[in-house]
Amino acid sequence: MGPAGICDEEYGKVIAVCTSEKKGTIKVEVPFARLIKDWGIEGDAHAGQWHRQVSLLALEQIEAFQDRGAKAAYGAFGENIVTKGFVLRELPVGTRLEIGQAVLELTQIGKECHSHCAIYQTMGECIMPREGVFAKVIKGGEIRPGDRIRRILPEAKRPFTAAVITLSDKGYAGEREDKSGPEAVRMLKEAGYEMIETLLLPDGREQLEKELIRLADMRQVNVIFTTGGTGFAERDMTPEATEAVCDRMAMGIADGIRVHSLTITDRAMLSRAVSGIRKKTLIVNLPGSPKAVREGLEYILPSLDHGLGILRGTQGECAG
Repeated sequence: MGPAGICDEEYGKVIAVCTSEKKGTIKVEVPFARLIKDWGIEGDAHAGQWHRQVSLLALEQIEAFQDRGAKAAYGAFGENIVTKGFVLRELPVGTRLEIGQAVLELTQIGKECHSHCAIYQTMGECIMPREGVFAKVIKGGEIRPGDRIRRILPEAKRPFTAAVITLSDKGYAGEREDKSGPEAVRMLKEAGYEMIETLLLPDGREQLEKELIRLADMRQVNVIFTTGGTGFAERDMTPEATEAVCDRMAMGIADGIRVHSLTITDRAMLSRAVSGIRKKTLIVNLPGSPKAVREGLEYILPSLDHGLGILRGTQGECAG
C-alpha cells in the first residue's frame, strides 16, 4: 500500500460508461463516449465549464452496496464512469487518469446530496456522495468499457491551490462592491497560486462553516483565505466559524499579521482574526479592507510556502 492507503497498483479498468441528457435523471449505459477538453462527456447533462464535468464510481463500492440488498444498474447513482482497481475516494485531488487518449484530472472527492434519489428512498442512503469522485477533462478522446486506466499521482512541485471567501452582508446584497476578495486573488495569482474558487457570502457562521468544510474535505484546497467578519460587529463571526471547523489552530499566522499591522495602525489590536488547519487545508482570516488584505498577504506569503509544503506532505520539516 502507498501513502494514505492508496494502492500501489498503477492501472485500473473502465467497467461501464453512462450518460444522461437531463439532470436529475438516471444515467444509462452507452457503448462508448466522447470526452471533450474543458467540457466533459459529449451530450451528457453534467458537462460544462465547471469542475465537476465527469463523475466516477468504483465497481467495488457498487458491489458492496448491492450485497446489502440494493438493486442498481450502472448509472443509477449518477456516475458517468464505473471503474475497477482503484479506491477512488482515497486518490488525492489533482490525480490524473489516462483512459486511451483521454486524460481526466480529479477535482473533488464526494459531494453533498441535495435531493435524495430513488436508491436513497429504498435503502436509506446513497453511496455517490461518499464514494463518488469528480473530474475535469484535460485531454479529449473516446472511452469505452474495457479501456485501461492509468493513474498518475500529482507532482510534488505542483503549485499550491487557494480559495478566497469574502464575508459581507452589504456585498452579498449587492449594496457594496467587493474589493478585498479580488485584491487577495490578484496577489495570490501573482505569487503563483492556482485559484480554485472565489465566494462572496453574507456575514455569519452557518454558510461559512459549510463552505470551509466543502473546500477542505471535498476539493482539498491547500489554503483558504477569508476576508471580512473579524471585527466587533454582532454579525462578525468569521473567527468563530473558522475555529469550529479546524482540527488544530495555527495562531502564529494570525498573530503575525496582527503584530505587523500594529506597526501601521493601532486599530489592528481590534482584529479577532484566527488561523487554523482542517485536515490538510490551512485557513487564514484576513481583514475586510483591500489595504489590510494587501498588507497582510505581503507579510505572510514569503513564509507560507514552507508550511503548506509540510501540510501537503511534499516538503520536510526544518532541522536546523
